[in-house]
Amino acid sequence: MSAESLAREIIREMERGNLTLATAESITGGGLGQILTSVAGSSAVFKGGIISYSDEAKKKFLSVSQEVLTTLSAVSESVAITMAEGARASFETDYAISTTGVAGPGAAYGQKAGTVWIAIASKTGTSTLLLEISGDREEVRHATIESALAALSRILTL
Repeated sequence: MSAESLAREIIREMERGNLTLATAESITGGGLGQILTSVAGSSAVFKGGIISYSDEAKKKFLSVSQEVLTTLSAVSESVAITMAEGARASFETDYAISTTGVAGPGAAYGQKAGTVWIAIASKTGTSTLLLEISGDREEVRHATIESALAALSRILTL
C-alpha cells in the first residue's frame, strides 16, 4: 500500500476512534507530517510535529539526553523512543511516531546508510522497529515514511 493510501487509512481510523497523532522526525525531515496533512480532514487528528534534524533540537524539544546521544548516537532505539514519547507529551496526543536514521549516501553516527529506527508511542507503551533499507537517499526516506505509516496502521487495527 502506498504512503498516501496508508495516511488516508490512518486518518479515517483515528477519526473513528477519536484519536490524535503527533510526529517527531529526523531522517524524514517533515515528510511524514506532509503525507499525513495531505489528507482532507487530517486536522481533526494530526496535532503537529517536530522536525528534530539536529542533536540540539532533539535535546531541546524532545528531551533526548546528551548522555544517550554521546553513548548510543542519534540513530538508536533509545533516541527513537524518547523522540516519540517527547512528541506525544508535547502535543498531548494519543499516539506519536518518531523516525531517526541515516539516509546516506554515506555512513553516519557509526551506522551504515539505510539504518533506521521508528518508534510509536501510546498510552499503553512504545514499540520500535529497526530497518535496514537499501537505496539512495530519497528511497531510504520514502521507505521510512511508508514503514512508519504501515506500523501505525497495524497498531490501530489490532
